[in-house]
Amino acid sequence: MGEWLLSLVGTPEGARLATLLALTAALAHAVFGALQKGLHDPWLTRGAIDFWLVIIAGPIAIFVFGPPPLFMWPVFVGVIIIHFLYKLAMALAYERAAFTVVYPVVRGTGPLITIFAAMLIFRESYTLVQWLGVACLSGGILLLALRNLSEEQIDPRALKHGLLWALAGGMTVAAYTTYDAWAIRLSGDPLGFVAWFFFLSSIDFAILGALRYRNMPRPPALRPLMIRGFLGAIIGYVSFGSVMIATLIGKVGEAAILRETSTVFAALIGWFILKERVGPRKLALMALIALGAAIVEFGR
Repeated sequence: MGEWLLSLVGTPEGARLATLLALTAALAHAVFGALQKGLHDPWLTRGAIDFWLVIIAGPIAIFVFGPPPLFMWPVFVGVIIIHFLYKLAMALAYERAAFTVVYPVVRGTGPLITIFAAMLIFRESYTLVQWLGVACLSGGILLLALRNLSEEQIDPRALKHGLLWALAGGMTVAAYTTYDAWAIRLSGDPLGFVAWFFFLSSIDFAILGALRYRNMPRPPALRPLMIRGFLGAIIGYVSFGSVMIATLIGKVGEAAILRETSTVFAALIGWFILKERVGPRKLALMALIALGAAIVEFGR
């Protein structure tokens, strides 16, 4: 299957599949983010998710694909560092502010940086119509964050720190999107890279989550947490795996932009599941985000 994916690189079929994978990643990532912010402490939830990713991806990486070539080990060190910083920023942001405030800030800043990085590193080019779509999507996302921010009633200091960590999270999103796209192309074995990616980049927070759980004076019941972690691991595999394959067979910048329609899905999750407030203005901004994504896709 890896050879088939590589044969799609730069083809119209590859571009169509990349679009489908990026939208799949968007929906999955919104659910993934809501799981981390929801019922449990975000550190514990992320730790449980990463524990299951190690359990699931480890045997696949080791016994199905085997060790990666020697030249890829330094590359995986970079993967581990960048994704650790991303997870750290997200946990700190979710600790301090509402999901519907943090998530749009992260997803709105990430694609703007990614698309410029893709132009420099991968020599990608975009039409004026597509740039209009980028402006609609990122502008809509950031306006949605401002709208959510105006409704927050929490401590201003905590909110400020939450927003700063969310901005840091957005920068790490751009960093890992660009770096992972380069790394998966370098590997020559996309599916093997994905398996080793999940295995190696999940060990850190699995350990941190276990230590946090052990040191809590009143830790939550383990069974619901582990069920949540297992669901998050499956969803995370779909989300991050899909977007990495999308950046391999399609344009990195386009995949990053389309993935950020996850903000629309996240707002709906926050509205219907987390019971966070959504009004007509937010719905209008969500429509603007979706419109921007459509313009990017069809404005080639």
